[in-house]
Amino acid sequence: MSEQSTTAEEQLLRRERELNMLKEITRLISSGQTLKEVFAHVTDIARELLKAETAAIPLLTKDQSHYVYRSASGLNAEELLDAELPISVGLCGWVLRNQRPWWRGSLDLLDEAERNHWEKDAGSIILVPLVGKQRFLGGIACINKLDGTDFDEDDIDLLSMFASHISIAIENAMAFEELRTARNSAEAYRVRLEKLNSKLLQANSELQFLAVHDPLTGLPNRALISDRLEQGILRAHRNDEQLALIMVDLDNFKDINDTLGHGTGDELLSILGKRLTELQDEDFTVGRLGGDEFAVVLPDAGSDRAMAVAEILKELLHKPVEIDERVINLDASMGVAIYPDHGAKPSDLMKCADVAMYIAKRNRDVVSVYNTKNNPYNQKHLELTRDLRTAIKRREIGLYFQPKIDLRSGTLIGAEALARWSHPSHGEVSPTKFVPILEQTGLIKEFTLQVLDKAVCYCKQCERAGYEISVAVNLSVHNLRDESLPDQVDDILMEHDLDSKRLTLEITESAVMEDYMKSIEVLGDLSDMGIELSIDDFGTGYSSLGYLKRMPVQQLKIDRSFVSDMITDRDDAIIVRSTVDLAHNLGLKTVAEGVETEEVLAVLGEMGCDQVQGYLISRPLPQEEFFLFLRNCEWIVPEADAA
Repeated sequence: MSEQSTTAEEQLLRRERELNMLKEITRLISSGQTLKEVFAHVTDIARELLKAETAAIPLLTKDQSHYVYRSASGLNAEELLDAELPISVGLCGWVLRNQRPWWRGSLDLLDEAERNHWEKDAGSIILVPLVGKQRFLGGIACINKLDGTDFDEDDIDLLSMFASHISIAIENAMAFEELRTARNSAEAYRVRLEKLNSKLLQANSELQFLAVHDPLTGLPNRALISDRLEQGILRAHRNDEQLALIMVDLDNFKDINDTLGHGTGDELLSILGKRLTELQDEDFTVGRLGGDEFAVVLPDAGSDRAMAVAEILKELLHKPVEIDERVINLDASMGVAIYPDHGAKPSDLMKCADVAMYIAKRNRDVVSVYNTKNNPYNQKHLELTRDLRTAIKRREIGLYFQPKIDLRSGTLIGAEALARWSHPSHGEVSPTKFVPILEQTGLIKEFTLQVLDKAVCYCKQCERAGYEISVAVNLSVHNLRDESLPDQVDDILMEHDLDSKRLTLEITESAVMEDYMKSIEVLGDLSDMGIELSIDDFGTGYSSLGYLKRMPVQQLKIDRSFVSDMITDRDDAIIVRSTVDLAHNLGLKTVAEGVETEEVLAVLGEMGCDQVQGYLISRPLPQEEFFLFLRNCEWIVPEADAA
């Protein structure tokens, strides 16, 4: 699943916070509070929204040469309050001069001297501009997250959205303050009153629109979508009808932001918003939930009509978009949930549609209708997830090792580490069941690091026992997107004092192609460390030879589906031989998995295959049995200097 590292539950909690924020802003607009009171509420809301120690509002002076901290809340707030500084000073001055947000990602916009100066504290400060309808007001800042982590891109998006709404509240409060001042002169009061009333009417009108519409696309926002969904369910219940909800998520939108910039990403969303607006009619509502997620509410509709509308959405979203003479092609994944079949409440339908959408994304289907079998929120699935989380925390995930043999020398050169989970009540749980849970919940990174740590530790134990072998560990698509992975692997190797050449990391073609540029960067760093990289299940993915040539890999692993039947299936034999020849021409080694007969072993030897593994050599063995295998097997086991 996509940037898929946050869970659906976390996304729902975040969206609930956004709705509560909009409600509080709406209350502030209509409350008629003084400017000082509005400032106090704004900093309190901002601090709570971003879970920050301190929040503050720096406003520009009339001549825009200085800024003054008009309000502050939280830790050391009194030190900031009423402080006046030139606009040329500090990060706040940088934001006000450039009229753009500040967060750690802004370091790339600075010159080297400024970057070196601010890099240490860059992640602890976040600041966005406050832009009113009439003029540039100043900014709103948060300092130090309560949990000690850095502010991230989600925080900058949330604070920016908050600032875009709250600027109206501040302008309104300023208008009220000006109104009170104007009362000193009856004539001036009358003239200004008309202008200020006009401003207030316009601001309130815009607020009413912004409260239920997305400012970037102009589409209904999550609040309005939720309301339409709730009203639609009530009507469907009253009339004994169905209702359909379609959730839409753009594929690889993060890559567009990362490679072309957030400005291009925003322009792309704006263009898509206009396209979707043309689709909207009285029968159904199309809206933006946030980020690259959209939703469609279809009253009096079942799965057939929902699929028909999804097909229209597909054609609409797949049309290329041209921005700055660059053509951008889009794909999207869609999930469908039906009332009352999949839920009776808006939150239930949104959960189910969300699940279906991620199933579509995972299976590379454009659209998927919710199926209870895939529901990560059912009780059995939740219990299994809870127990798996506990097992990882307690380091209860076990490892089995399947030997790998060098065909030319008959030498046992290493083993593949395979994770096993023995559940206290369900017994052995298949990886095909628990790995998807790891990916859905974001536990896959912690799990992989634990498997790596145990595998490297065991490899070192074998070395101390006198056996010089290597160990192979599988990586997932989520690991390949993690820029910190090379450093974490290096730490594990150093902790156990194992040579990096004794570690092989196996990846699938499809995992690399999920985010090719990011994967190549991470794999390049791992390869530079001396770690051997292997493409697992080669031939079952969809990468081109051009991509393969650029991958920093040293080994191709031929999938068992080709190896097991190569004696009786001529096509499989041709594929295996071609893969061996291709690998050797590219300077790569080949490993055949799934070797179960002497005949297959002999043919692989004739083809020039370098290494093999499979039940003919040995089934996967727990650690104690693998030690016995090393002592007693017929294969040559390289000796190491015992420590």
